[in-house]
Amino acid sequence: MFRELKERFVKELVLAVPDLDNKIRMEVDVSNHAIGGMLSMKCKDRLWRPVAFLSKSLNEIERNYEIHNKEILVVIRGLENWRYLLKDAKYKFKV
Repeated sequence: MFRELKERFVKELVLAVPDLDNKIRMEVDVSNHAIGGMLSMKCKDRLWRPVAFLSKSLNEIERNYEIHNKEILVVIRGLENWRYLLKDAKYKFKV
């Protein structure tokens, strides 16, 4: 059983290797106690695959933020964490 699990972990890719020529998107979520996010990339098989994850507990002050402020906080944290990938991405979001 252990060998089978080990083989599966070694064989299957958990995270995709970032390719800045592909489309990249950031998805975020927030609760009353934590923030989280995922950076994913559209691969050649047309599926969105995860590139990186973000998870952080909110401190006492952040837990008192209004929900819209928590949502902005998680977007800012995601942009800070993945800035080095997002700034050089080929596809840009235009407002």
